[in-house]
Amino acid sequence: MKKILMAVIICLLTTGYVYAAEKGTAKEAQDLVGKAIAYYKANGKDKAFAAINEPKGQFVKKDLYVFVFDFNTVCLSHGANKALIGKNLKELKDTNGKQFMNEMTIGAKTKGKGWVDYNWTNPTTKKIDAKSTYYQREGDYFFCCGIYK
Repeated sequence: MKKILMAVIICLLTTGYVYAAEKGTAKEAQDLVGKAIAYYKANGKDKAFAAINEPKGQFVKKDLYVFVFDFNTVCLSHGANKALIGKNLKELKDTNGKQFMNEMTIGAKTKGKGWVDYNWTNPTTKKIDAKSTYYQREGDYFFCCGIYK
């Protein structure tokens, strides 16, 4: 009985460690955005956005995925939720009422790149978590990737 209990405890601890290791970092988010922008520059909008839309493609890593917006805050490409493509998300608010997408749009227009913090439902835990999304302007678009803190 002790051996079974010990095996269960080891499995639980190992699973938690593996989950923690699968969480993307701020640097990885920035690198993924940079990779997406480089791909966009080399291959054009249509090919790049199609590649970004692939949920198991090169622009998805751990719990990170790239998404792209125009300056009207319309989603043009999304690595985790294709249903958002074509939707204007300017008015989207987090659980505290913060219009975080509008803030990203303004930041991309005025600063070119940066981070926006907000609260959002974590798809893994189904709980509201602190999230931070990195955005970077490229021409008429801005490319984004968020991390759960």
